[in-house]
Amino acid sequence: MSRNRSNYFSKACKVIPGGVNSPVRAWKSVGGQPVFVSHANGSKIYDVSGKEYIDYVLSWGPMILGHAHSKVSKAICSKAMKGTSFGAPTEAETQMAELISEAIPSMELIRLTSSGTEATMTAIRLARGYTGRNLIAKFDGCYHGHNDSLLIKAGSGVATFGIPGSPGIPAEIAGLTLNLPYNDIDALKTTIEAYGPKLAAIIVEPVAGNMGVVPPQKGFLNKLRKLTAKYGIILIFDEVITGFRFTFGGYQNLIGIKPDLTCLGKIIGGGMPVGAVGGKKEIMEKLSPAGNIYQAGTLSGNPLAMSAGLTTLNILKTRKTTFSSLDRKTGRLLTEIKNLFVSKGIAVCINQVHSMFTIFFQPGPVYDLSAAQKSDTAMFACFFHGMLKNGIWLAPSQLEAGFLSFAHTEKDIDKTIDACSKTLKNL
Repeated sequence: MSRNRSNYFSKACKVIPGGVNSPVRAWKSVGGQPVFVSHANGSKIYDVSGKEYIDYVLSWGPMILGHAHSKVSKAICSKAMKGTSFGAPTEAETQMAELISEAIPSMELIRLTSSGTEATMTAIRLARGYTGRNLIAKFDGCYHGHNDSLLIKAGSGVATFGIPGSPGIPAEIAGLTLNLPYNDIDALKTTIEAYGPKLAAIIVEPVAGNMGVVPPQKGFLNKLRKLTAKYGIILIFDEVITGFRFTFGGYQNLIGIKPDLTCLGKIIGGGMPVGAVGGKKEIMEKLSPAGNIYQAGTLSGNPLAMSAGLTTLNILKTRKTTFSSLDRKTGRLLTEIKNLFVSKGIAVCINQVHSMFTIFFQPGPVYDLSAAQKSDTAMFACFFHGMLKNGIWLAPSQLEAGFLSFAHTEKDIDKTIDACSKTLKNL
């Protein structure tokens, strides 16, 4: 560790709790002190000492075009010269809503927010207000932001009422949330049949990305849609990560399932803070000022975020046919890495969904949270630090997702494979 890095972190710890403004950045699960970033461009990120890394975190997903894309940066700068916030409607907000609705038809009306957490919080409030019911359900290992109703610790058994996942969440609020094991159709069926008439909503990451990447098993989401419709339960897809990552639209476009509400974030802001919730007109019209369910935000639809997001989405719209090339590039990288682990005799399970991936340090398969937690986190930490030393920027946690961008080149892939080979020699 450089003295420089240590100085930056120690200074941060004096004025910021834990030295970071989002917990995973502190590297608690891998050890050591975090690298401080100076700047980024394309597929590369640079620390304060000037060292270059090939970036597979991409600001936790948003930078699908790569960092500092010239058109996105130009749009932000141009808009900033005209003002950064007005607290009044702008045409760009309407253009963003139109573009999202065109890409994701289930989102008939859209409310913009400043974060994915705000979007999921609004979706839950909407579902409760619309149905008149209080209970909600979520799946173990799926993260939907840090609001009280959703930051709930996993329980045991087929389904359990939530217990607080953090001090500061009243047990009375946590007790209104049911936990279900992800990908377990039998548990899903049993729970909905028992609690269906009392459930306002079920929220799910259609592709889990917060216990590592875990794809839905065959029939799981279809059964979820069928059962929620039967009991009048609002189905919420949290596509904050998956929205516009696999196609020009949501994962729901690819699987042909329409949720009642959808939450977006990350990519639709082009790297700026943003979120959105949208869905059926009859539900969304309940939001104030059209209806009486309250939600507001001073910086919602911020002009800088709209300019970055609109530019990003319009570029992606022109690349509808090129998402498959990004998938293939991801596949080549992971196939080569898997071969290196096999030759070394180290058991790993690599989950890939299009351009998202996680290398789990265990034989697998990984299909839910309990399976993901069987991974060898100590070995992952060694791998993480080895790859970092060899110029590869990975998420500092075993249970996180990796991403590729359109800025990643074949040369980047080759360098990453070489770095993995060097890292495994010392693992």
